[in-house]
Amino acid sequence: MESKSYSRNLRISPKKLRFLLPEIKRLSPSDALVRLLYTPNRPAKIFYKSIKSALTNAVNLLKTDEKHLKFKHLSVDEGHKLKRFRAGGRGTAKPILKRFAHINIILEAVEPVAEKITSNKIQETKKSEIKNKPKL
Repeated sequence: MESKSYSRNLRISPKKLRFLLPEIKRLSPSDALVRLLYTPNRPAKIFYKSIKSALTNAVNLLKTDEKHLKFKHLSVDEGHKLKRFRAGGRGTAKPILKRFAHINIILEAVEPVAEKITSNKIQETKKSEIKNKPKL
């Protein structure tokens, strides 16, 4: 099961967001939130808000705990560009590009692996129950 979340038209350059991407991808979403909360730059605040939103959406839709979620896909895409010009020397125009970014997050619910019970473990538990049984 998976949950998708998109943050679109963020007024920051995608290059600045991609700088944090490798270290966030290797963490679980809840650990990434803690890491981003104490990172003192603007891209970290933007990632924090979008991951927090994706995490709450996934918890509400998939009805699972935050511990059982992991990143299936996390990417930063380029949005549109506002093209502006500033006056340059000798009557020329110097271009200014104001870039926008999109963040795509897909969270996946991972089932906890149950421990296999062997016959030896069953016998050991029975022996320990007999030893710990109170005497009347």
